[in-house]
Amino acid sequence: MEVYQYPKCSTCKKALKWLDAQGVAYRSIDIVEKPPSKSKLKTAMRLAGVELRKLFNTSGQSYRGGGWKDKLKTASEDEALAGLAADGKLIKRPLVVGEDFALIGFREAEWSEQLG
Repeated sequence: MEVYQYPKCSTCKKALKWLDAQGVAYRSIDIVEKPPSKSKLKTAMRLAGVELRKLFNTSGQSYRGGGWKDKLKTASEDEALAGLAADGKLIKRPLVVGEDFALIGFREAEWSEQLG
């Protein structure tokens, strides 16, 4: 499974520490240096069973500074996914994509249920 994370993010550090403690194998990917593709994001959205806006890091500077709160009201799915794929800091993190599941953000109970 792939874990898209930002090394300076405390939540991401906590999530990786949790994965290591559980002995879960993963491939760590810097979400800023190598953001997921539109296709990967669409897959994550489908696997997690969430709507598009749930992929956005709404508390981040890229979201607020980029005017995404307003852009999302009129953007097509393709435009929004392109924005996410272009700027990893727009994506809620960590983002985990496995073969048949995806996790968005770190909630220990949800991760334990899926990975434990």
